[in-house]
Amino acid sequence: MMERMVKASPRFKGRMAGAFQLLEALTAGFGQVIVLDRLVVAGNAAVTAANILGHERLFWLGFASSLIGVAFHIAWALLFYELLKPVNRSLSLLAAFVILVGCAIQALTSLLYLAPLLVLQGGSSISAFTAEQLQALALMFLKLNSYAFDIYLVFFGFWCVLIGYLIFRSTFLPRVLGVLFAISGLGWATYLSPPLAHRLHPFIVAASALGEIPLELWLIVMGVNVQRWKEQASAARSCDGASGS
Repeated sequence: MMERMVKASPRFKGRMAGAFQLLEALTAGFGQVIVLDRLVVAGNAAVTAANILGHERLFWLGFASSLIGVAFHIAWALLFYELLKPVNRSLSLLAAFVILVGCAIQALTSLLYLAPLLVLQGGSSISAFTAEQLQALALMFLKLNSYAFDIYLVFFGFWCVLIGYLIFRSTFLPRVLGVLFAISGLGWATYLSPPLAHRLHPFIVAASALGEIPLELWLIVMGVNVQRWKEQASAARSCDGASGS
């Protein structure tokens, strides 16, 4: 499937990139934000444990949604690399490496996501722990999940800045989309300092909406300007040929 998408027309790649962008936002957002916000009570391990055990199917659904989001993000990143390498192959490749590291961390958050349920249902294998200790351990894993997700957001922010710059330098997508996407990335990059980012969270979410939603809608509806993409790709090949000779 991915091989067919890579060989597809630039407009189709653009539309699929927008679709995967939307799917990643929906799945990761549902698992990491909506489900955990409903079940986790900050500072109260007993209530959090009761919520998880009382809504086990929802918790499993959140875990699966979070993990599927990683796959969508990898597909999104591959398509952006294919679309933007005519602009600057080296920078597009760097962006791909950055987001692959981010996706690896995002996958780790899924493991940490599942750990609290495994701890709470451990049975005789962890019978040496009291119920209170198991509840505290489960809450600790959820905190580690949150910290790991913050680290993922930093890599995602750096990727958005690189992608935004490449879109700005492209001739086949509106430059304003690149500017807005880069601003969104700068917001996510503030998670280098989680306390600062959490205080600025409403502004970061607003910047993300202004930067990411217009891009995904443009890609889904319009795709890319195929003629200009081919012209820029041809110019890039000519430049590579000249430098090689």
